[in-house]
Formats: sequence, C-alpha cells, structure tokens
Amino acid sequence: MLKLMQLELVKNKFGWYFRGAIIANILMIALLWFVMYISQIEGDIIATTHLDFFVIIGAMVRATFIVFASVLIAKIVIGEYKSKTILIMFSYPINRKKLIASKLLFIAAITFITMLLSNIVVAGLFSIISNVFNIVPFSITASQYIAEVLKTIPYSFASAGISLIPLYFGMRKHSVPTTILSSLLVVSIVCSSNPVFSMVTFIPVQLGLAVVGVIIAFLSIRNIEIEDAI
Repeated sequence: MLKLMQLELVKNKFGWYFRGAIIANILMIALLWFVMYISQIEGDIIATTHLDFFVIIGAMVRATFIVFASVLIAKIVIGEYKSKTILIMFSYPINRKKLIASKLLFIAAITFITMLLSNIVVAGLFSIISNVFNIVPFSITASQYIAEVLKTIPYSFASAGISLIPLYFGMRKHSVPTTILSSLLVVSIVCSSNPVFSMVTFIPVQLGLAVVGVIIAFLSIRNIEIEDAI
C-alpha cells in the first residue's frame, strides 16, 4: 500500500498542490490581518481571546483544504474514471481495491499533513505579526501557541476523513465539477457556527462526519472487482 502511495506521488505532478497550499496560507494570513484590523477600527472585535483566534484559524484551514482535497479526488480518482485511463491501471496485476484504496489513503494523508502544517504556519506567523503590531487585544504566548496547535491534531485527523465525502457525489456520474461543488456543501456544514451551537469546535460531530467519509470510501471500492470502470 505504501509503495502504491509513493507511485501515486511520483506519477502525478503535485507541484501545483504545494504551491497552492503556500499561496492559500499567505492569503489566509492576509485575510486574518485585514479582518482583525477592520474589526479593531470599528470596535467590533471578533476575537477577544487567543481561543477565539485559534478557532477562526482552524475553521479557515479546514475549509480551504477540504476543498483542496476534493480537487485531488477529482484529479486522481474521478478524472481517471472519466477519461477511462483507470482501465489501463486495472489491467496491471494489482488488486483493484488496493489500487483505489491507496489513492484515497494518499489523499487523506496529504490533507491531514497540509492541514496540520498550515495551522502551525498560519497561527505562528500571525501570532508574531499580531504581537508586534498589536492587531488583536491580547498577546499569544509560546505555551498557548503550542497547546492550541496540539489541539488541531484531532481536528485535522477528522477533516482528513471528512474530505472523502465529496467522493460519493463525484462517483455517481464521474463528474469533476460535482465533486468540487459538493466539497463547498461539506464545508458549509463542517464550518457552520451560531451563538447556540458551533460545528467548528464540536469534535464528536467532526469525528462522526469523518466516519461517514471513511464509509463512503469503503463503499466506493467494495464492489470494484466486479464492476466496469466505465
């Protein structure tokens, strides 16, 4: 399985993904600075404690990379079904289930890693910027930063599973646009929040949705040995 994941990394050129992740991190930092700065000017501060600050960053990162994951699904799974290049891979003496499972596991793994690293980078850089320029009405200590980054691990893990949910919609008609658009629907649910209840911080629901994503992945490959790819 690990060998197949390594081959997936070699076969596909993922420079666009990593460049996109870097650009997304820069844009998130810029957006955070702009929103915090404007809210400070207007006297309607949206983050009054460091906990609010990290919740906002976590929601932004998860929303961004769930969509990124749907693009990966569209490219290395749905796209290959649509173009029928998957038939060539199925002609190799490799178990079909293992082949598709390695693709999905690769997507989940790369999503988890980029989410975790992005939380570290965005929160770290913005913490430094905010401490220097007093953008937020509180300071963020090193111990607070480390504690909050560690809290992002289970959320990143859950989001890696959640990122597989668009696979269900994409596989129905092998549609790339549907795969990506459905990720926006998933994001609107996962990152929803109101004064009564917040999906962003409620880890049991996040983990429950991750289980849904894993089940969808399982159902997608369960009968693949007896089904045509077309």
